[in-house]
Amino acid sequence: MSDLLAARAQMALSLGFHIVFAVIGIAMPMLMVIAEGRHLRHGDSLDLQLAKRWSKGTAIMFAVGAVSGTVLSFELGLLWPEFMHFAGAIIGMPFSLEGFAFFLEAIFLGIYLYGWNKVSPRAHLLSGVFVMLSGTASGVFVVCANGWMNTPQGFELDAAGKVIAIDPVVAMLNPAAFPEALHMTIAAFQAVGFAVAGIHALALLKAPSSALHKRALAIAIGVGGVAALIQPLSGHQSAVHVAKHQPVKMAAMEAHWDTHKGVGVVIGGWPDEDAERTDFKLEIPYLMSLLAFGDPDAEIRGLKDFPRENRPPVAVTHIAFQIMVGCGSAMAGFAALFLLLWWRRKALPTDPLVLKIIAAMAPLGIIAVQAGWTVTEVGRQPWVIHGILRTADAVTPMPHLQIPFLAFTALYGVLGFVAFALLKRHVFATLTPAETTTAGKTDEAAGAVSP
Repeated sequence: MSDLLAARAQMALSLGFHIVFAVIGIAMPMLMVIAEGRHLRHGDSLDLQLAKRWSKGTAIMFAVGAVSGTVLSFELGLLWPEFMHFAGAIIGMPFSLEGFAFFLEAIFLGIYLYGWNKVSPRAHLLSGVFVMLSGTASGVFVVCANGWMNTPQGFELDAAGKVIAIDPVVAMLNPAAFPEALHMTIAAFQAVGFAVAGIHALALLKAPSSALHKRALAIAIGVGGVAALIQPLSGHQSAVHVAKHQPVKMAAMEAHWDTHKGVGVVIGGWPDEDAERTDFKLEIPYLMSLLAFGDPDAEIRGLKDFPRENRPPVAVTHIAFQIMVGCGSAMAGFAALFLLLWWRRKALPTDPLVLKIIAAMAPLGIIAVQAGWTVTEVGRQPWVIHGILRTADAVTPMPHLQIPFLAFTALYGVLGFVAFALLKRHVFATLTPAETTTAGKTDEAAGAVSP
């Protein structure tokens, strides 16, 4: 393994690990806020129990995510010094704002966790709302910085290649910022909603009479299902953006080799980069031109239009894109059927078959998020800053990067084990008799109920 590959692998591992906790930090607060809001409105003790249990899970994931996020910030400087030297002054603003949002999230999460019966119920609920808003803002600011790497602007280069005329606001509000942030935020709610629904679906298969898990399933699948249904609209906007600003990435996503009009969408297929063709593919005629430019006869540039040294790894980009779209489509289709069934029955569907399908689909959202970020990052290669700075030119000259890669792999293994152990102990606890009964109105003691 070369030093460049070791640095890229370490960064990929770090991002892949951290993104799980990032999406939970964005979406999980919404679930606990909905549960507590229901409790304040209806006085149901089940909602209070649920809000407290979910808040514990949120706290555990926040703590582990803070550690992995700190590691990432160090890796940017240690592994990619040339990138930070070039880009630090340009995109320092969104990184600084992300830190501010992170501290706000930590403060309000502390109030939420330790403020039960110490602040007014409405103030406590409001603290949860601020956890949700600050967590979402934290993710948005980071994605704005990533968007700049795909569509850099807000600066000029002089004759010597030195950065001048920096405008950090213009840089942060780059063309990729909004479509990327929107797509990622919706994906977070979709992924977490389905993951939490899957956990409670499994619990219902073991304890079908549990009112707590029925309530949890209803809230989680409601959030995840709605997000899954609107995500294709966000995905379409992102595709239109990529087709305009990064045509080589779009060509790699679709494994599209030859420039021509009336291009179709490829389903499946295995790209052969040496022969410059895609084998074993199915194609829907004209659809890619229609989706990208609103015209079924629009011309789309193929990979052969770009020098080989400027093409991303086609097979990785295409397969990751197929995985993302496939998982998202499956979730959207199931969400539509489930919500229709719920509406027609006027009751939450808890048939064993339905619960098994929900449990099986629990990891699809996280898989889609990982695949989507693979498309974003691998599809930008060989550039770390698109069209300006190559990844190979940004890596540190320090040798033997395989050693820190192995060390950080071990660190993430320990963090993952700790997170799982804590969740199993504090969140996935054995049901108590009270949780297997039907919902009821809370009394004075309900405020002290512990999940």
